[in-house]
Amino acid sequence: MSLKRSQINVVFFLAFLNGLAAFGIDSSLPAFDEIRPDIGLLEGSNQISLIVTIYIIGISVGQIIFGPFTDRFGRVTSLKLGLVLYMIGALGSLLSQNLLTILIFRFFWGLGASIPASMRTTIARDLYSGDEMAKVLSKIMAVFLLGPIITPLISEGLLSFTNWRVVWALGIILAGIGILWSLWFGETLPTNKRKSLSWEITAKSFKKIFSTRITIGYVLAVTFGQGAFVIWLSSSQPIFDLVYGKASQFALIFSILGIPMAIAFFASNSFISMFGAKQVAIFSVGVSVLINITSLLLAITSNGSPNFWIWLLLVGSSNIFLSLLTPIGLSLALEPMGDLAGTASGVAGAISLGGAALLAVIFSAQIKYSVTPLALGYLLYSTISLFLVFFTESTRRKIPKFRL
Repeated sequence: MSLKRSQINVVFFLAFLNGLAAFGIDSSLPAFDEIRPDIGLLEGSNQISLIVTIYIIGISVGQIIFGPFTDRFGRVTSLKLGLVLYMIGALGSLLSQNLLTILIFRFFWGLGASIPASMRTTIARDLYSGDEMAKVLSKIMAVFLLGPIITPLISEGLLSFTNWRVVWALGIILAGIGILWSLWFGETLPTNKRKSLSWEITAKSFKKIFSTRITIGYVLAVTFGQGAFVIWLSSSQPIFDLVYGKASQFALIFSILGIPMAIAFFASNSFISMFGAKQVAIFSVGVSVLINITSLLLAITSNGSPNFWIWLLLVGSSNIFLSLLTPIGLSLALEPMGDLAGTASGVAGAISLGGAALLAVIFSAQIKYSVTPLALGYLLYSTISLFLVFFTESTRRKIPKFRL
């Protein structure tokens, strides 16, 4: 393997691409209060959370559309296309003057972000497999979390002397860096392994993905786990503001919560080596369920407003264990897919992110002056996720890699 394909370079490159997708969310959360009046929303309106939801839906839809393209035209060409669309969406979003226009361009921004978002698993599957892929994905997630730690602080700092439109302009610059980095990193899909872009082959690919129980089982488990986390992403700022009156502390606390998550992703590599990815997945989701039971009981007995620091400790801990499922679950889901890495990653990303966004709306729309809907959503979705992991593993059998 060449120097530029050493594991450390793979980890940092894919973490950066994943960070590009997350930038559209992390840079927005601290700016909710500034964005509302600029696009005609009332103070405290929870409609502002739609700019996060529609962005995530754009990412999910884009991964279904562009997944087969990455298998046909290669990773670098597809990535350049996605990042150009990313720039257009970001530019249109920062120039928008009303909610409808901003949602349209946020959707296109999400479409562009879908390709760098899917590259985490696509390129990782090109280069690794099995427990090694799970460990690499965990390292990528650990490095990626530097973005959610730093971005809200940068956003908050810029907002102190400029406006949210300037913050979003950073996304255009970062996308340009991504294009240059992708050219240096190089292609990971050889020409002889590329698939024709025909409906027949794509249909066969989709059929294989949906008929492989290990794949779809873990994808659905990740979907429900991420569904809980997206409730947090879309509703944490309103909760800080409306329930606890701590809007001014949001960016700092949100960033700090990323530190133990990054540590957990690095630590998980040792546990994957000792016990295997399956056992770590079961343990992490199981612990999250126990934490979420405690959170719901606390919320109910305190009329939806428990002590802020106790609530934060519980939800932050649950986020750590639920997040561990994402890289592990996706690596296990893609293991049987072989040469279908691009299409399979696209479908997996579309189902998990799009499904998570839709699941989150059910509960985030109920959050105004109480954290009880969040606690209930966390418990319900983590329990379903745990059941899906158990169900998938109970039917596991050796499945050959699929090749067209």
